[in-house]
Amino acid sequence: MTSPADSHAGAPPAPDDPRRRIRSFALRTGRLTRAQRRALEELLPVYAVPEEPAVVDPERLFGRRAPLAVEIGIGGGEAVMDLARRHAGWDWLGIDVFAPGIGKLLLRLEAEPLTNLRVVKDDAVAFLAERLAPASLDAAYVFFPDPWPKARHHKRRLIQAPFLSLLAGRMRPGADLFLATDWADYAEWMVAELEAHPDFANVHGPGAWAPRCPDRPLTKFEARGEVRGHEVYDLHYRVNGEG
Repeated sequence: MTSPADSHAGAPPAPDDPRRRIRSFALRTGRLTRAQRRALEELLPVYAVPEEPAVVDPERLFGRRAPLAVEIGIGGGEAVMDLARRHAGWDWLGIDVFAPGIGKLLLRLEAEPLTNLRVVKDDAVAFLAERLAPASLDAAYVFFPDPWPKARHHKRRLIQAPFLSLLAGRMRPGADLFLATDWADYAEWMVAELEAHPDFANVHGPGAWAPRCPDRPLTKFEARGEVRGHEVYDLHYRVNGEG
């Protein structure tokens, strides 16, 4: 029986499968502090999404039925921690591949335990494709993804058609997608990709920027961009269909 999350599970990805695309992150380990290493050893088993069941059952995972949202690329965990704290009626998944950022989030959770936040240390594309069932998500947040500024690296950018198709398939009709970047070129790229995608509609009108997302706290990435004189661009799209 095939997985409900991906009918191609166990078979080689098709040429247009988003899992075949070039990785959107550079492999780097970063320097783990002693506290972060301890958090990964002791706290990740507590807050991680278990490997079983293979397709995540949010009601079983969180022990309740509630809207489910995801932040893809958590940085140091400030945003998803703040989101989970302020929207206690929702359940949250924070996804990232980098151990230091995961360690920072786990240390935040040690100081302020939250039962509605779980951690995914994995490539977001693989997790969405293989472990989330269709129409699982009520919202998705992508704040300051790697801009891959050199033209020859643009193919590595996360926000492009294959990933958007995968994400839309995991979101419910009417679910919201919030994005932010401080790279003008990437902002324009995002708009072009999303405006061309049949599954998304701009909440503020075709091609329009959004007001600052009210759920986006000031992160170190935004603060760093402001120091460099980078304007921040927010986008708000919605999956087509009735919610």
